[in-house]
Amino acid sequence: MHELMVVLSDAGGGEGELSWQERSLCAQTDPEAFFPEKGGSTREAKKVCVGCEVRAECLEYALANDERFGIWGGLSERERRKLKKRAV
Repeated sequence: MHELMVVLSDAGGGEGELSWQERSLCAQTDPEAFFPEKGGSTREAKKVCVGCEVRAECLEYALANDERFGIWGGLSERERRKLKKRAV
C-alpha cells in the first residue's frame, strides 16, 4: 500500500470539518500517478496538485514527516530535498 493511501486511511476529520487529507484532490485520483516508477513522469500528479486547495498543508506534512517517496504538495522527493536544504 502506498504511503499516501495509508495517510488518507488514517485521517480522522474533526467534528463537521474534513481533514486536509480528505479535502485533497489526490484522494479522488488514481494514487499511482503520485508514486511513479523511478524515472517515470510526475506531470499528471503535479497537474492535480496545482488546483488543490490543501497543497500547502500537504507539502508541510511531507516536509515535517520526511516523506521520501511520491509527489506531495506538488513537489517530488528531489524538489522537497532541495527546498529543505535552502531552508537550513
